[in-house]
Amino acid sequence: MENALNVSKNLVLLGLVEMEGLKYLYCVLSIVLYLFIVFLSIIIVFVVFSDTRLHEPMYILISNLVLNGIFGSSSFFPKLIVDLMTSSTIITHGNCIAQALCVTLFAIYEMSTFTLMAYDRYLAVCHPLRYSTLITNEKVINLSVGSFIAAFILVLSAVLLTWRLPLCGDRMNNIFCDNMSLVVLSCVDSSISRLYSASVVVLYLFVTILVTLVSYLQIFVVCVKVSGESRQKAVHTLVTHLLNFSIFLFGFLFIFIRYRLGSIDLPIVIHVLLSVTTLIVPPLLNPLIYGVRTHAIESRVLHYLQKTDIWPMGTNPQKKSVHISVISDNCSQCIQKK
Repeated sequence: MENALNVSKNLVLLGLVEMEGLKYLYCVLSIVLYLFIVFLSIIIVFVVFSDTRLHEPMYILISNLVLNGIFGSSSFFPKLIVDLMTSSTIITHGNCIAQALCVTLFAIYEMSTFTLMAYDRYLAVCHPLRYSTLITNEKVINLSVGSFIAAFILVLSAVLLTWRLPLCGDRMNNIFCDNMSLVVLSCVDSSISRLYSASVVVLYLFVTILVTLVSYLQIFVVCVKVSGESRQKAVHTLVTHLLNFSIFLFGFLFIFIRYRLGSIDLPIVIHVLLSVTTLIVPPLLNPLIYGVRTHAIESRVLHYLQKTDIWPMGTNPQKKSVHISVISDNCSQCIQKK
């Protein structure tokens, strides 16, 4: 009976306790970051869906990525802002379960989207003449929806296994809830939950990382055969994409392994910094790397901002539409010369 009562009690987020001294600074910073992510992401999605010239696989995937960034940020920032404003450091068990579901779903689906984008670029660069038949808008939408459904089922199963566990502790070394934070607080044997969660993450990581790395390796092999200037642009694009992917992966892996390293007592601030990396950096960088730096989207965004008087009229956006990625434009010439 005692265990059953433990399930319904409130949980303390120790990361919020650590932030209390500078809560107003953190609150303002959180509001600015959240509004920036949402505003820029919505602009990109609006531009892509309103301009028929951007109704292509790459731009659909970019929209998908930034929409997922809004979802991930919204599962984290609003509650954090309210908690900082009200000096609250607790979360109910039900809300914790819901937040763990959303945060984990965001992370898993982000991996899927990164993988689809890498595969799209591989087809655009290595098979430019067959690109339009190998990957269509309908196929991209089906793959995206299928990936989301698969991720939701896997994550929901893991969270439901955790939800059943009675809790003996109430303190988490974080500012948000994740699945493993709940598992380590359980009173009973949680080996089934741990094994299932570990199996899902390891399998997902293996498949997505393998496809991503092989795709970019094939792109790199093709692009080294172009001229020096084109090679420099292509390598810069590859490094930029892989850097963003690596930052996300680093934070995701830390959340996965940190509770499996029980002998290492890390300060709470380290737990917080490494955990929020996955929820802040990718949603912040994705609109910039995949949106603003993609010439076709950048041109349309500037045009839209000029029409709404948000951007100064002295700037003339580029009118040329780029139908595939910059990598494809640089490297397809190499294919045609072969």
